[in-house]
Amino acid sequence: MRVKIIGSAAGGGFPQWNCNYRLSRAARSGTAGVHSRTQSSIAASADGTGWVLFNASPDIRQQIAQTPELQPADDAPLRSTPIRAVVLTNADVDHIAGLLSLRERQPFAIYATAQVLATLEANSIFNVLDPQIVPRRLLTPTEELAIRDADGRETGVVLESFPVPGKIALYLEQRDDPGADFSSDTGDTIGVRITGAGSRGAVFYIPGCARIDAALRARLVDAACLLFDGTLFTDDEMIIARVGPKTGARMGHIAMSGEAGSIAGLADVKIGRRVFVHINNTNPVLDENSAEHAAVKAAGWEVASDGMEMEF
Repeated sequence: MRVKIIGSAAGGGFPQWNCNYRLSRAARSGTAGVHSRTQSSIAASADGTGWVLFNASPDIRQQIAQTPELQPADDAPLRSTPIRAVVLTNADVDHIAGLLSLRERQPFAIYATAQVLATLEANSIFNVLDPQIVPRRLLTPTEELAIRDADGRETGVVLESFPVPGKIALYLEQRDDPGADFSSDTGDTIGVRITGAGSRGAVFYIPGCARIDAALRARLVDAACLLFDGTLFTDDEMIIARVGPKTGARMGHIAMSGEAGSIAGLADVKIGRRVFVHINNTNPVLDENSAEHAAVKAAGWEVASDGMEMEF
């Protein structure tokens, strides 16, 4: 099983188009150790030929352009793609907007939970992906599922989806009720366990997670690799940076650091490789020369970058 991280940043990418925070300025100026990143997505393949995407970011055209494995082969038909399916982990804009760039009547399958499928159904713009050509299939939590292409052929990628603590998508919030609780533990946000025939262990992809509970800790024991929510280093990071009023908890993202953070929460869980993905443009770990980056590495974690690849 090959897994490629094709987008390692949180929503907006890095640098974000309108962000003038010090890290975005450093990325634009080419500062050593500060690298640009596109929005959150990974790709997995059991045979190196057909690929399953996990989330379709607004940067998908750029991501395909810089990932030869996702481009039509030289001897392929005039209209073709090695992308066999797209799995959606939630309905956030940075995870579904890229579907609109895949609208050229090209067959592939979409897999998502009932909540996410309902969101696609409620927004008629997604009808540019004709369901007769691009079938939408239900992910049933905690059931192992062989991912198939639009014609029903197995891709070799097998996954199990499971709900994780999170929240509903921002654009689904009721803005007239600022005191409302928009958290959700019932499938608005999911994680996935990725495996396949011949793979050496399972890869977990959890780009959004509000907290680590006992059920998640138990599920991750003996994982070969964990690709986990690395949005913020501290919960109040965006407030301190003066770029936004929300904490990580309010956005449905656990911080890396602190007693309630992911590094501490997973420190004693047996996991092979630990990689932070979905990294926000305010997170100091984006600077490879920072103390925060060094602290993450010392704790046994890696910071994802676009193009990072692993094989299991």
